[in-house]
Amino acid sequence: MSASWNALHFVRPDALWALLVLPLLVAIWWLRRHRANVWRQTVDAHLLRHLLVGRDRRAWGGLILLLLGTAIAIVALAGPSWRQIAQPLWQTPSPLVVALDLSSRVTATDLPPSRLLQARAKLATLLRERQGGEVALLVYADDAYTVAPLTDDMANVALYLDALAPEVMPRDGQRADRALETAVKLLQQSGARGGDILLLTDRADADAEQAAASARAQGFVVSVLGLGTPQGAAYRNGEGQIVPARLEEGTLRGVASRGGGRYARIASDDKDLAALDVLTPRVSADDSREGQGRTWRDEGFWLLPPLMLLALFAFRRRGALAVLVMMAALP
Repeated sequence: MSASWNALHFVRPDALWALLVLPLLVAIWWLRRHRANVWRQTVDAHLLRHLLVGRDRRAWGGLILLLLGTAIAIVALAGPSWRQIAQPLWQTPSPLVVALDLSSRVTATDLPPSRLLQARAKLATLLRERQGGEVALLVYADDAYTVAPLTDDMANVALYLDALAPEVMPRDGQRADRALETAVKLLQQSGARGGDILLLTDRADADAEQAAASARAQGFVVSVLGLGTPQGAAYRNGEGQIVPARLEEGTLRGVASRGGGRYARIASDDKDLAALDVLTPRVSADDSREGQGRTWRDEGFWLLPPLMLLALFAFRRRGALAVLVMMAALP
């Protein structure tokens, strides 16, 4: 019991300022009593005691009911509390930044009709089937560029897919590290405490692994979707040369491992997206905490029965003012 008293506080403590109305009620009562003394100036004393018989006692009883009922109502409104209860926390889905490789290597045809067209189709599926959360889209070659900032309007992001091609990039290249750095900046600018980055490419280097590790250290998860096949296919690079492009899964697994995420090779169905776990947004660890928080329970309702009992007494005594004050103060 002592622990409960030590924990006692009020959910709405500002409501206790209303207790200052009690002296005002006493002052009003005293003024009314003072005006009643006019009878003493006009009626003989031996008759007055017969006219005012029981009046003082009723007046004091009405005042006590009024003050007690008003005080109880104000305390109930302030929300006395001495224990906490579990309460689900608001959980914000983690945002997702998609980084698509638009180097000349995406024109290879080991994924018919081309890696690029299959990547577009896969992104369209992702945007259509993802269950909420914000998504951003960026592309990269020698540098990274934001196509669509973080938004929950998936249909709007999908409008850009058909325009994505190596020809829109200023210079050919394959700087996945710059794509990851740009993705981290997008997430940080949004104020997200956690988030996912999905890289679509066929190979990576040590700089990309370092960028993935840096992203992970800042609270973001990097996953990779591999574009292509180990056998590969020929393509024309930025210098016009015909060279082979193979899927280098070892380097991509390294990026995913350093980034704390997953790796999957692009597939004709949705198994790759399911393996990457990008169709359902995560809830960052900072926001979940087992999905429960603690809040103080308002125990003011325990004061309602005595308040209603006082209201009953007030009716019996025809203390209309007391009843009105108590009812007006009910939470």
